Amino acid sequence: MNARVTDLAKLPVFWDLKGKRVVIAGGSDAAAWKAELLAACGAIVHIYAEELSGIFASLVDVSQASQRRRYIHHARPYTAADMKGASLAIGDFESEADADIFFNAGVAVGTPVNVIDKPAFCQFQFGSIVNRSPVIVSISTDGAAPVLAQAIRRRIEAILPASLQLWGQMAQGLRSKVNARLESGQARRRFWEGFVDRVFTGVPNSTALAELLADAAKGDSRVARVGKITFVAAGPGDPELLTLKAIRALQAADIVLFGSQVSNEILEFSRREARRIQVDRFADQTVDSIAAFLDEGKNIVRVDLSGTLEGRRFREEITRLKASGARVSTVPGVTESAEVLHYALTAVPFGGYANAGHGEQFGSAR
Repeated sequence: MNARVTDLAKLPVFWDLKGKRVVIAGGSDAAAWKAELLAACGAIVHIYAEELSGIFASLVDVSQASQRRRYIHHARPYTAADMKGASLAIGDFESEADADIFFNAGVAVGTPVNVIDKPAFCQFQFGSIVNRSPVIVSISTDGAAPVLAQAIRRRIEAILPASLQLWGQMAQGLRSKVNARLESGQARRRFWEGFVDRVFTGVPNSTALAELLADAAKGDSRVARVGKITFVAAGPGDPELLTLKAIRALQAADIVLFGSQVSNEILEFSRREARRIQVDRFADQTVDSIAAFLDEGKNIVRVDLSGTLEGRRFREEITRLKASGARVSTVPGVTESAEVLHYALTAVPFGGYANAGHGEQFGSAR
């Protein structure tokens, strides 16, 4: 039997620290950042250090003045007894000898230990975090390349809208309401599928819950299954010039219809499960196929470059689909001035030149 999970360098775990005591040994800026992260999780952070950096001292002062005291400063070195019963212990030490003593003290009392910037004395690691709480994404390179983890985090930060936090908060309070309003497992599944479809469309409004419950309760009626289509203009074809809105649309698509000039790098922004279909240059056939997919309740993205010819085809398709009552939205590409600027910044000087398998075809047997 093949393993369902390939080898993992570390086990990613999300740990509830609300109201739990954690220990920080050291008063540096690096220790302050770890303390701030732990306090954001609801932990009560006990700091053992004779002196604190300016940043760390400010955190403690603000905490003491507030009703929720997250930081407690002990102006002395830690002892092994301080670590007993703590949920976590984080230390910041110059020498490996001091790190070793701290590590062994934690192990002796059963407290997980992390020594900042010393992987040999860490029982767990802190990854790079994308925070859309309650939605949280953590990235780790197993300590091999922290800069790479930060670069990945920046890419994910750009893709995930800030409104995802609001949708996540909404989801937390919905399960009991959904279970009370919708009896069958199938209806509940339809509700959550509809919920996910809306997550990347903007900020949830006051009518979103009622609309989702009504759609899920309609069962298999045609009205409940009507899909939507988004036309995405991919600019000059450079995947790095795609707008965030275009990327989000691709990631939410069930079906991606693309022109022959659209690169595989652009298509890779879509979900692995999404069906990719290359469309030809005949608007009639494309629109008929789109209408059939919409009747199946599919979320479709129609993507092509932003040239004159492609724009004319888009206008023809959009006009026909809107006339039929389809749910149509558009995502414009970069402007001509942005393309010129990009060329000016990337063109190779001294006479050099810059370097400039899709999916199934309509009518194929696949």
